[in-house]
Amino acid sequence: MITLKNQYLTVLINEQGAELTSVKDTDGLEYIWQADPAFWRRHAPILFPIVGRLKDNQYTYKEHSYEMTQHGFARDNQFQIESQLPTKVSLLLRPTDETLAKYPFKFELRIIYELVDHQLNVSLNVINPTQETMLFSIGAHPGFNVPLVKGEGSFEDSFIRVAPKKSYVQIPLKPPYSDPADPQAIDLTKPLPLKHELFNSDAIVLSLDRQETTVMLANAQNDHGVSLTVENAPYVGIWSPYPKQAPFACIEPWWGLADTVNTDGKLEDKFAINRLDGRHAFVGRYSISFF
Repeated sequence: MITLKNQYLTVLINEQGAELTSVKDTDGLEYIWQADPAFWRRHAPILFPIVGRLKDNQYTYKEHSYEMTQHGFARDNQFQIESQLPTKVSLLLRPTDETLAKYPFKFELRIIYELVDHQLNVSLNVINPTQETMLFSIGAHPGFNVPLVKGEGSFEDSFIRVAPKKSYVQIPLKPPYSDPADPQAIDLTKPLPLKHELFNSDAIVLSLDRQETTVMLANAQNDHGVSLTVENAPYVGIWSPYPKQAPFACIEPWWGLADTVNTDGKLEDKFAINRLDGRHAFVGRYSISFF
């Protein structure tokens, strides 16, 4: 386990999946969901090379068929520590025979965490080391305790506030698939009170048009919360498992979406897929402020 620490926060990161597993303040307040398997057995997985689910857990590329489960394989693979400082670490994943059997592209996936005061900056870097165009999706899935302080408020006392305040385009889900052909409007000019029933059709997916957006999760009964700011993602998902009454919620920056309900299964035609030219790099960034 990797530890980053400053005078305000202690952060733990697992080399397995480059997964953020804990953020505590100096009073020992834990912000990150602690992976209770009764609800959800993960903390904050990295999603690569897909976000969400493929139809029938498979796709085709250049007339070859491949199988891959939800959110891809990065979250279950061991990353290498490239460099480490007291407040910064860089972790690297390269393809293996096992990943190439699921995803026929060579890549370098580099996850960089940097702790600055009360904020954790995260950089998702994808390098295409070949001449061939690379197709991929990427995202993050951090879960946060709700409520943060036990005994102070409930899930229903919590709320989401999004900035800029406006009406957003919501991409509906027909679980587990996306339905971008039927976009909805969601008014986020005011805070959105949390309730478990919000997630009865899976995640709330907001289209951001790659505009810098901040999603804050807080509770009316105390002064603690988190703010996740996305610099350049096209989507953010807000999720808690339903019908489980789970005491956590996820704020998920996404550069990609689950397969659409009418997909033809071809990776080349996948909605919201990213195309990375040969010898080029992609960088996705987000930050989490803890208070």
